[in-house]
Amino acid sequence: MKKSKLLIVAIAIFALLFVSCHKGRKKLINSWKVTAVELKKPLSDSLKNLILSKGNLTFTEDGKVTGFLEHDMNGTFILSEGGKSLVLKDETQTPYKYVSDIEHEGLILDNPTMKITLTSK
Repeated sequence: MKKSKLLIVAIAIFALLFVSCHKGRKKLINSWKVTAVELKKPLSDSLKNLILSKGNLTFTEDGKVTGFLEHDMNGTFILSEGGKSLVLKDETQTPYKYVSDIEHEGLILDNPTMKITLTSK
């Protein structure tokens, strides 16, 4: 009896986590344009201006991401922790980790170097 209750609770928790991650992923699937860059560590103004002028990301249903942040991006993404953690991997599988906040028409990517605000195109 105790094992069946434990199994039911485990299945319910798994289903809740799956649904919450799926909702965040559904909001992320879009094309985004960089609208603001807040530097946390010293970087060149030219890099900041380049990100502001060229910065964009497109996320697709199949887990692919393309665009430009600090460099050209053509890779994959993993969204976890209910949409609060985003890892972008470029074509060489180098991971770029961000704390993410997905709002109705906005996306905020935050890492130790900078905070990037994007809006849907």
